[in-house]
Parts: sequence; C-alpha cells; structure tokens
Amino acid sequence: MNIKELEAMANKLRIHSLKSTTAAGSGHPTTCLSCAEIMSTLFFSELKEEDEFILSKGHAAPILYAAYAEAGLIPREELMNLRKIDSVLEGHPTTRMPLVKIASGSLGQGLSAGVGMALAKKLDNNNGRVYVLLGDGEIAEGAVWEAANLAVHYNLNNLCAIVDVNRLGQSQQTMHGHELKKYKKKFEAFGWNTDIINGHKVRNILGALKKARNSKKPFVILAKTIKGKGVSFSEDKNGWHGKALNQEELEKALQEIGKIEDVKLSSNIKEKKVEYVFNDFETNNYNPGEMIATREAFGKALVNLGKNNNKVVVLDGDVKNSTMTEYFFNEFPDRSFECFIAEQNMVGAAAGFSAMGFIPFVATFGAFLTRAYDFIRMAQYSDANIKFVGSHAGVSIGQDGPSQMGLEDLSMFLSMPHSVVLYPCDAVSSEKLVKEMAKHKGISYLRTTRGKTPVIYDNNEEFPVGGLKVLHKSKNDKVLVIGAGTTVHEAIKAYNTLKEKGVDIRVIDLYSVQPVDKEALIKNAEECNNNVVVVEDHYANGIGSVVSEVIGKIKHLYVKETPRSGTPEELRAKYGIDADAIIKEIESF
Repeated sequence: MNIKELEAMANKLRIHSLKSTTAAGSGHPTTCLSCAEIMSTLFFSELKEEDEFILSKGHAAPILYAAYAEAGLIPREELMNLRKIDSVLEGHPTTRMPLVKIASGSLGQGLSAGVGMALAKKLDNNNGRVYVLLGDGEIAEGAVWEAANLAVHYNLNNLCAIVDVNRLGQSQQTMHGHELKKYKKKFEAFGWNTDIINGHKVRNILGALKKARNSKKPFVILAKTIKGKGVSFSEDKNGWHGKALNQEELEKALQEIGKIEDVKLSSNIKEKKVEYVFNDFETNNYNPGEMIATREAFGKALVNLGKNNNKVVVLDGDVKNSTMTEYFFNEFPDRSFECFIAEQNMVGAAAGFSAMGFIPFVATFGAFLTRAYDFIRMAQYSDANIKFVGSHAGVSIGQDGPSQMGLEDLSMFLSMPHSVVLYPCDAVSSEKLVKEMAKHKGISYLRTTRGKTPVIYDNNEEFPVGGLKVLHKSKNDKVLVIGAGTTVHEAIKAYNTLKEKGVDIRVIDLYSVQPVDKEALIKNAEECNNNVVVVEDHYANGIGSVVSEVIGKIKHLYVKETPRSGTPEELRAKYGIDADAIIKEIESF
C-alpha cells in the first residue's frame, strides 16, 4: 500500500469521527483529528495479528471505532450509534466492545497495561509487539513514569509508545506544549529510545515505526500534531476539547476536508478470544490450634497453585517478605515480577497480564492498595481477572501505626458491584479461599492478617464463595455475633467467657463478605431475636454495612477514630473491637 492511500484513510477516519460525534451530540472529535495519520498507519500498515494496541487517550474512542469499522470488524453504520445506551461503542472504550482489551479514559493508565502485555508476550514466547497511543496531557501522570521505569528494567523492546503531542489539554495548553525535546529528555532519562516526528506525515510515522521494531529498548515516538487538524475553525484552538460539532459546523468541516478517494485497505487486526484456565490443587494440612498467620498460609497456597497452573503470575510492590509472596518468587522466578514501590503501575501491569490470559496475583499491604484504587476501578471496566491480596489488615498489625493499617480496603472493594471480597480467619480457610479466588473469573480481594491466629477449621472444610460458617449455635442463643478475620477469634473468646456465665451467643465467621449469604444471615438473626453485633477491624463502611443492608438494625463495633501505635491487643481493646467490647455490647441487650 502507498502513502497516499494511508493519507486518504486518515481523512476517512476523520470524517467518521466528526459524523459520529455530531450524531451523538457529544464526544471529543478534535483529539481524534490530531491522531488520524497515526491511527491510519498503525491499523492499515503496521499492526500484525499477534500485536496489541491500547488507546490510552480513551477520549479518542470515536477514531478507534472508525478504524475497526474500516478494518471490517464492525459495520460502518454502527458508528452512528456512538454513545447510545444500546451500543457497545461507549464514550470511552470498555471491554463491552469485544475488540477492546483494556478500558481507558482515566488518563495515564495505558502504558502500565502495555507493560503487562509486553511482559506476558515475552513469557509466552510470542513475537508480537504492544503499541500504546497516549495523549500529551496524560504524560503529567506519575504512573506513566512508573511504567516507563519498569519497561526499561525488564528490557521491553517489544513495547512502543506513541505520544500524540497536540499541545492542548482540556482547559489549557499542556505543561510542555509543543516543546517535544522536553518529552524526549524525560523518556531518554528513563532509558527509552526516542524519535521526534511530524505526526501528520505518514512517511515520518512509517520511518519511526521501523526504528521502533529494530530498537533494543522500549521505544517512544513523539509525534507533533495539531488538535483539530483538518478543520480550520478548531485547529490548535482552546475550547474544543470535548465539544461535538453541530450540523452546520459539520457541513463546513466536511467541505474543508474535501472529497476523498474511497480507499479500502485491509488490516491484520483480529478479535482474539482469551481463555482462563483453572487447575485444581492440593492445599496444605494444619493442626487444630496451630498458630499461623493467614498471610503465610496464603503464600503457601500460592505456590501449590503455581505448580498446577503456569498462567499464574505474581506482582509485588517490594513487600514480598511481608505478604509472603516470596515463596512463589523463590519457586517460580520467571513468573514473578517485582514492580517496586509503584502500586499504580503494578495494578495496571496486572490488567495487561489479565488481558493476555494470565491470572495475576497482586499483593501488598491493604493500606497501599488504596493508592492504586483508580487503576483497580478501571480494571473492572476491562473485565480483568485480577486477584488482589491485602495484608496487614486493621489495627491488629500493632506498633507500625496508622500509615500501615489497612482500614479502608474493604470499603474500596465492596464499592465495586461485581468484586468478590474474602476474609479468612485461619490457615485452612486462607488456603481454601486462594483456591476459590483462582477459580473465580473477575476482580477478587483476599484480606490477610499480619499476626498469627489459631487454626479452628478441619482440613476437609470447604469455603465456597458466598458462604459463611456458624461456629457456635444453640436454641437459647441471646445474640448473634458476626466477625471476620481477627475478630472471629475475639468473638470466640467472648463466647467462651459468656458460656461460663450461662449466656449463650451464636458466632458466625463471615469469610465471604461479598457476595454474602443473605438467607443464612436473616435466618440466624431471626433465631437470635434480631439481636446482632458485628465486630470488625476496619473503619465504618465495611462488614457492618454489608450485614445491616441485609438484616437491618445492628450493633456495630469498628474502629471509630484515627488509630495509633501499640500492641495488637492494646489497640483492639482501645478501639473497642476485642472480646471485652463484644461482651459489654451483648450485656447491653
């Protein structure tokens, strides 16, 4: 194919982008116009079937859909349904559109996913390359540089970033405007090979892509472009960022672009199905009363899972000797990826791995996952199959103090409607729940504890997602006490103390916080005269919120103020979530 054909295709993509956004009455046509030559060259010359493309500047979705349409992958007429409620062509790309593997629109995330995809390809011995199109505005995001850093660390010469430097952000000029040498210095400082080009010259784009293919390092193409290119009244002008043209403006724009040859070019891009495979594995055996931390049992289970499934990978944020993923790192170094203290990029890379059919486990302190929440949030729109593990939950971590205490993590994962949230209280339940996580497709979260807790379950016990365990029960139960993790053991202590006083209470281990067994909760609450105490090592919007939504009024024991350093026992007592606090609450009924 020749350059003139690619130039003509660029204008076809422009026209589609303008028409579809005008029909929708909203969208971002000018950012589509600036990258038209880049998209034309990528889709109709560069990309091979084994390659991957990520549109990090997700607001340019109309031109992505236009490229798919011209490649024959979706009907052209579907473009006019952009942003309609019954169309998969959403305002920013999500995986509802089958050709999209990484949802985008929250800027600064695409390169991290690209890192994960590139690592996955190397692990699979796949010669395909990964291309990520970014906007210059999102380069201000720190996660972009986290990704740039890790790409060089792992020598991802199969990764090519293209920055559409069109100068204008949403409300004003970007930090560096058209000073492309500043971007060049930054990327080169991280160890990337770079090339500055005119992003509207197809010949220049082709030359840069050839350099990228031959590069021994990650490669970035810095393309100088004009926002609104091809439409005089929007070219390089503020105020047009998220503004669709009206019908009169559209007619004028189409006249300016002019009549183009009805070029038809083929593309090698194909829809590729991703399959996740779960292979069962044996869990370790533990003795009743044995003291072992749930984080350690998780680490041991992870190794057994890895032995039976070579698609399992683990990503760490420099805490593997605390989360106990070091067991997996020691056993499977080729499938273990140190992401260092850069949690956002770690989660983004996990989304990339997931998109390639791997099963990534992402482990760090529960508190530190909050830093990456936007990436976790976007992973659900990518339909990602990521297993998150947050250790060091609650005030029970002790002397390290509040900065290390996961006290918001349950709220974070519970807020996502399709996430699975699991919270084991002993080694047996931990290992069985790792198996359940691996079996489940989607976002899941396992909350583990730093301190050792006694084994209370038999090794043959099963822990299906959506279940709970009734640990103590009688016909005379006065109050139902619901705990999870550490507080299960505090509830058991309270049960034993009250039993000696002739007071019967029922104790539930709510190991599956989401989904939750509503029928069992209601039944057990009714049998205890709806006297319910929920105790948790977390701030307010955690387990108590889940239970109260099901059964109504509860007494709720949780961490009600900013905690401080101390021993785990002192802290549970101080913040009213220990056995004594439970007993006091029960005596108030």
